[in-house]
Amino acid sequence: MTSDHFLDSIQQQLVKKLPFVAYSKPKETLVKAILQSNSEVYVVEDYSEKGFVFAPFDTSKDAVLIPIKNSLSIECKHVITNNSENSQSIIQNTDSSKIHHINLVEKGIEAIRKEQFQKVVLSRCEEVEFLGVNPIDVFQKLLQSYPTAFVYCWYHPEIGLWLGATPETLLEVEGSRFKTMALAGTQKYQGTVEVSWENKEKDEQQFVTDFIVNNLKNSTINLKVSDVETVKAGSLLHLKTNITGALNFESSKLKQVLKALHPTPAVCGLPKEKAKQFILKNENYNREFYTGFLGELNFQEKTTRNTNRRNVENNVYTSVKNVSNLFVNLRCMQILKQNALIYVGGGITKDSNPVAEWQETIAKADIMKKVLQ
Repeated sequence: MTSDHFLDSIQQQLVKKLPFVAYSKPKETLVKAILQSNSEVYVVEDYSEKGFVFAPFDTSKDAVLIPIKNSLSIECKHVITNNSENSQSIIQNTDSSKIHHINLVEKGIEAIRKEQFQKVVLSRCEEVEFLGVNPIDVFQKLLQSYPTAFVYCWYHPEIGLWLGATPETLLEVEGSRFKTMALAGTQKYQGTVEVSWENKEKDEQQFVTDFIVNNLKNSTINLKVSDVETVKAGSLLHLKTNITGALNFESSKLKQVLKALHPTPAVCGLPKEKAKQFILKNENYNREFYTGFLGELNFQEKTTRNTNRRNVENNVYTSVKNVSNLFVNLRCMQILKQNALIYVGGGITKDSNPVAEWQETIAKADIMKKVLQ
């Protein structure tokens, strides 16, 4: 399919008010879309379903599914950049939003010092004008600007329209093999990844790594943890650790694994439940799908050991595996009628500086603002 036909197809879904998701996985030039044939809201029951899942931060709420069986799947090799200018202006941060976030961070640090929890991730929502802008154009800009991220445009008429470019994998599963990551710590990219990190960021990264390892060790085999590395995501740097192994499905199903992982300390805190309750009580807004997760759920992929297409007999060795590619919903925005809501946050530990945490949210918001200009 040509890129023009692809873009026209998702544009028509939007015009007809039918659910769809368009997305590209990290470092891939292939762009895919799943176009639902009706406007029904499908929800995930036990994560045995096949489709594209969109799960909220609050695990007591339903995860939404765009099911394969009720949809048309399309793809194209690349998407042409639309160079049309956008007409909206950016609303700057107000003093009140700055004061509120700094006070929130101070409250979080105080709770940590009182040993209510070790870490908490605190966020805010920033509003910008979204007038005369086509969301599909924004999706194209995200694809061009962030090729190493999971880029998506998700829409359901009963729920809303979301766009994002997230650097963080929650879980990749192929058959029984899995891969996940611990991603934490933030600083601006200044032309090199050879940088020094403060103890605050190192501790934050270790919290996330330890949480994932401890929660997966009883449901996995051959768990391996890589060395910590510095990685670039847009204009920011983060600390990253890769964690791999095999899932033991005799003792744990995918639903239980996701329940153990989500939300991770990278988006919630540690201990998870205490940090989550602090967030729900004190942030004073609904995160909805921000810091939830999204991606391909139980897609079927064929693999074969036969490299000679003429040797038909060896096709007997072809196997079909269930593959899931799930990502944490960071660096994202929700599109309303006349405004875009940009969601940003940061990890808070006992060593956090409230003003520096405010500045970090500004840097993260700028990533999304760039595609609105």
